Amino acid sequence: MNRRSFVCASLTAPGVLAAQSQPTPPPKTHLKVGDAAPDFRLPATTGNPISLSDFRGKKTVVVGFFPAAFTGGCTKEVKAYEEGIAKFQEMGAEVLLISTDNLPTLSHWAGEMGVSYPMLSDFMRKASKSYGVLIEERGVANRATFVVDAAGKIQHIEEGSSAIDPTSAANACSRIKQG
Repeated sequence: MNRRSFVCASLTAPGVLAAQSQPTPPPKTHLKVGDAAPDFRLPATTGNPISLSDFRGKKTVVVGFFPAAFTGGCTKEVKAYEEGIAKFQEMGAEVLLISTDNLPTLSHWAGEMGVSYPMLSDFMRKASKSYGVLIEERGVANRATFVVDAAGKIQHIEEGSSAIDPTSAANACSRIKQG
């Protein structure tokens, strides 16, 4: 067998193809309910940078990470939060959705979508990494929602496609408000 045949045979071995075609599963956060939520300071579509600690002692915060602007699931999620924003506000909760998109992209998309709440740019990927939701090889965040109480403690975590629907985040905010 010459060298070229060996290389081709090696690359087409069933185990090699199977290993190459298997997608890397999205990361699962290392954070747990009851943990202190990592603080962040990120540029926002509303103009000024926002820190999670800005709300400490004042409000419950829904911190939602999503992969990318202008995509189907993310559009659905953003619209769902906008449709329910009054409910979150009535419960004294702030909604902050975060992606690794740059601020101009997020600002344009937020304008197109008519978003009234802040969207934050984690372009440097520090917040996504500290929350354990960064998909390193793609440079985007896994979809995940963290509900953080006014004391800065995580009270609810939801990861994956079910986090597109804000119902469980709203329910967590309601439980926190009822004390």
